[in-house]
Amino acid sequence: MGKEVNSTTLKPKSTRKQAPAKSKEARQQQLENLAMNLAEKKLRDGSASSQIICHFLSLTTAKAELEQEKIKADVKLQEAKVAALETQKTSEELYRNAIKAMKKYQGISDEDYDEY
Repeated sequence: MGKEVNSTTLKPKSTRKQAPAKSKEARQQQLENLAMNLAEKKLRDGSASSQIICHFLSLTTAKAELEQEKIKADVKLQEAKVAALETQKTSEELYRNAIKAMKKYQGISDEDYDEY
């Protein structure tokens, strides 16, 4: 029927050379991918060290999931703080412009009136 393939005669997959990373983040992603691929290969063929096994087991725990949620919440909080500061700057600028306009309507020049 079909041909049997002897696993000892199979050629290993050719490794493609990746293009060089254009940024620091891209380079880090490339290295992370290589590390994950190597770890997966070692786990599959049974040659993974206990450190690799423990690392991936710890990623699946409830504690790790809670830590990830906490990190995400912290990021959202920081983003909200930045947005609040930007809104405050915009409000201050609007108030300054409104005060200037009111002074102008009252006939008060900027030299006559001290801003605080």
